[in-house]
Amino acid sequence: MNAMAPTRPAELTGRRIRLAAGPAAAAQARRHVRAAITARHIPVDPDTAALLTSELVTNAIRHETGPAITLAISCPPGQLRIDVHDTAPALPAPADAPPTAEAGRGLMLVAALAVSWGCYRTTTGKAVYFALAFEPGPGPGPERVQTWGL
Repeated sequence: MNAMAPTRPAELTGRRIRLAAGPAAAAQARRHVRAAITARHIPVDPDTAALLTSELVTNAIRHETGPAITLAISCPPGQLRIDVHDTAPALPAPADAPPTAEAGRGLMLVAALAVSWGCYRTTTGKAVYFALAFEPGPGPGPERVQTWGL
C-alpha cells in the first residue's frame, strides 16, 4: 500500500452532461457539480459553485428553444470551470435590475462571486461559463492524504 499526498485535486479534464431543458435541470446540474467537487476533492466552496451553476442553468432553460442543454465541468489549473451550453443565439448581459425586481440579478451575482465569467458563441448556439479559484488549503497532511490500494 502506498500513501500519496496530492498537492492539488485529481485532474478533471472535463465532463459533459446533457440535461433536459426543463424545471428539473437546475437541481440536476447542482447535483452533478457537487458530486464532481466531492469526488475530485476540488477545493472550492460547493455552495457557491452550486448557486452559480443554478443561475446559469436557469438562464439557459429560460431562453432555450431546444429539448436539452449541456453542462460542462472542468478544472483548468487552479480553477473549477462550469460551462452551460444552449442553442439560443443571443448572448447574455447583466441587467440593471432595480432592488425591488424579482429577477434580473443572476449574472450580477455570478460576476460578484466568480473569479471570471463570460460567454462565447458555439456552432449550435452559445455557452456561458464561470470559474472559481481553488481555495488555499492546509497543505499536505493527514486529512489530505489519499491512500491507494494495490
